[in-house]
Amino acid sequence: MHRIAIFASGEGTNARNFVEHFKNHKDIGISLIVCNRKEAGVVGIAQQANIDTIIVDRDSFYNSDTVLDELKQKADFIVLAGFLWMIPDNICKAFAGRMVNIHPALLPDYGGKGMYGAKVHEAVIANKEKESGITIHYVNDKYDEGKIIFQAKCPVEANDTPETLAKKVHELEYKFYPEIVEKLLLGNIS
Repeated sequence: MHRIAIFASGEGTNARNFVEHFKNHKDIGISLIVCNRKEAGVVGIAQQANIDTIIVDRDSFYNSDTVLDELKQKADFIVLAGFLWMIPDNICKAFAGRMVNIHPALLPDYGGKGMYGAKVHEAVIANKEKESGITIHYVNDKYDEGKIIFQAKCPVEANDTPETLAKKVHELEYKFYPEIVEKLLLGNIS
């Protein structure tokens, strides 16, 4: 059984999508939610689904092996789903090739520190791009620079706002992210 730990900082819409996608899967399950905000919506999603949760503080996350030790016991793959902190070296090394992220743009454009959520969509629209989309990539020790696994595109219309573009991008996330992770875990893509 493949055990996924989901790292999330916010409402948990992608996490909820993963929980639903894998709830009756015979080979893959969500075993842990890691969050850096105890009031985040994802914590409630984990409670409803009876998934173990770790609330991390900055000090223990970056200066100890506490989280890594929990991960080694409870997970063999990590999915970042709106987790806004850089992953520390100890976790990056231990889960190299077994940790993925989704970015709301077509990397390598519009990635890097500070480029998340509405900021990405605002930049895409300001630069009058004709398309945007999602990028699923492996995680390394730099923001949004890991090997790209998958991209899906959507058009950017002249009348799009950051909110309307975000809606299109979220639809791609919900459609493809769990599916691509499933294919990775089952060895159908690398």
